[in-house]
Amino acid sequence: MTEQEWYIIRDIESLDTPVLVVYPDRVKQNIDTLKSMIDDVSRLRPHAKTYKNKEVTQLMLEAGIKKFKCATIAEAEMLAICKAPDVLLAYQPVGPKLQRFVKLILAYKSTKFSCLVDNISAAVEISGAAVKNKVVIKVYIDLNVGQNRTGIAPGNDAIRLYADCSLLPGIKPVGLHAYDGHIHDADLAVRTEKCNSSYEAVVELQQNIKEKGYPEPIIIAGGSPTFPIHAKRDHIECSPGTFVYWDKGYQTALSEQKFLTAALVVTRVMSLPDETKLCLDAGHKSVAPENEIGKRIYFLNAPELLMVGQSEEHLVVDAGKGHNYKVGDVLYGLPYHICPTIALYERVITIDHSKTSGEWKNVGRDRKITI
Repeated sequence: MTEQEWYIIRDIESLDTPVLVVYPDRVKQNIDTLKSMIDDVSRLRPHAKTYKNKEVTQLMLEAGIKKFKCATIAEAEMLAICKAPDVLLAYQPVGPKLQRFVKLILAYKSTKFSCLVDNISAAVEISGAAVKNKVVIKVYIDLNVGQNRTGIAPGNDAIRLYADCSLLPGIKPVGLHAYDGHIHDADLAVRTEKCNSSYEAVVELQQNIKEKGYPEPIIIAGGSPTFPIHAKRDHIECSPGTFVYWDKGYQTALSEQKFLTAALVVTRVMSLPDETKLCLDAGHKSVAPENEIGKRIYFLNAPELLMVGQSEEHLVVDAGKGHNYKVGDVLYGLPYHICPTIALYERVITIDHSKTSGEWKNVGRDRKITI
């Protein structure tokens, strides 16, 4: 088997399809690569949204990574079950989500939880829940640095919110959260310029808060596209997520990052509808469909296939006239966007030495584990 055929599974006949497979040795290499890109492992705060399982969390803990970020209560609980020391819920908890968040804090004493806040009404609600349950919740001010999704713009309003949070009982502002997910240019120089430009206001805000007598706020910044840029700064924490499995989208767009693709969707040819078409069992339920049809899945052992149409259970591709594909043929698909693809699967099958070796349950994909 050549290096280019690293993905081949020798006992593939034991696997029903579509199936999500993960190669643990490549995951471990990606964790090592991540650590090599930063001066201090304590500055890493990986996002659990990509992998959603306890096994990868454990690999990171064993690698010395102690801080994590997540997007849901289930992901936070998964991290706490693994005894992750420090977990940031990168979400502003309101309503029932806030009640569940407080229950997590009370249930998992060995994990220090924190969350985001971007307005005073939410801060007051978090304060009330904390006081009622006799806990202190650390909060990070969520900043809008161009994503235009959540967050408050860096500036006087953000300073005022930080100050107001410091006066509320039960919560303690400790830092700033600046996710620049809108910056993903393929050209690293362009990406760097945009990243540095949006980051200037964050540093200015940090210094203004410090000058008002508060301890210097921690800065948590970036995702996978801007990780190499933020990693070169002093002190700030970085929170990439996709690196652990990588995908076709980032492999193409972020060519300067040498992570290995480590998760694939394996599918089979189910039918031959006409002389050029193949129908595969790789529908919307198997691979994230949010991109245009040509950028959902790339077949490592059949790169010439052209996507024609996709429905819930089926993917139709064009192989051209005179092709040699037959019903039952196995195709190894690299998703363009791995994060939402992982959320489609209850478990992944692990592949070691080209053979199936076990399974990891994606418990973090559930809306609820116990809380």
